[in-house]
Amino acid sequence: MHRLFVGLRPPPAIRAQLLALAGGVVGARWQDDSQLHVTLRFIGEVERPRAEDVAIALSNIHAPPLEVALAGVGQFDSRGRPNALWAGLRPHDALAALHRKVDQALVRCGLPPEGRAYLPHVTLARMNASAGTTDRFLEAHAGLASDPFALDHFLLFESTLGREGARYEAIERYPLRG
Repeated sequence: MHRLFVGLRPPPAIRAQLLALAGGVVGARWQDDSQLHVTLRFIGEVERPRAEDVAIALSNIHAPPLEVALAGVGQFDSRGRPNALWAGLRPHDALAALHRKVDQALVRCGLPPEGRAYLPHVTLARMNASAGTTDRFLEAHAGLASDPFALDHFLLFESTLGREGARYEAIERYPLRG
């Protein structure tokens, strides 16, 4: 089985800006540089033949390069407790359109459509059950912003779960060129 997702990798300067936010939250497991990405679509576990179909379907996507920017921070909650801290991206029509194209390509491969509204973000930290309050972090970084940055490709990642958390490996690269 292959645990897959489709994503975008911010450039090194943006990743450095995001890594500089780490700290100050008890119980947070901060992402390292290799884990920072914008998920376009989580696929989950698939058999090898389906993974190959996915790779081919994604290669048929035509979309222009993107120019996006960081915009604020937030958290995801589970059962009333924070389970992840994230940095948002400024709303962008071309990014939303790319998400739709990826979702449609995966549906054509027999995968179910995305069931949630798309909220483009970069996960900064995962929270454990004993995590402290995130209020100070969210207040301190509410104004997070960046200059616009270019994204000229998207990636198919394989995710391997381990004791240290997830390890991501880009297994296919797809150019954005319109």
